[in-house]
Amino acid sequence: MSEHQALRNVPQVTVILCDPLRRLFPDAPARSLVNAASVGHMLDELDRRWPGMRDRLADTSPAVRPHISIFVDGVRAELDTPLPDRTDVYVLTAMSGG
Repeated sequence: MSEHQALRNVPQVTVILCDPLRRLFPDAPARSLVNAASVGHMLDELDRRWPGMRDRLADTSPAVRPHISIFVDGVRAELDTPLPDRTDVYVLTAMSGG
């Protein structure tokens, strides 16, 4: 099976990165199409495109870092959360201030 054929069976999602993350990775667009079956696989693909991004979003335990929120279909997600085809995935950083 070719890589192209294999990707046809993997969900394609739109990843939306918040501005603070895009400042760390200036080449990363606000929206990216990614083929991935889970949030963890999505982070692997983002890291392939923009090295170091996975380390900013997940720790070595492995888990999503506490100051990062990832939402799939409006629900907070973990690394093992499956990705439905053609959904939006929001990657947000925590807000602080007073």
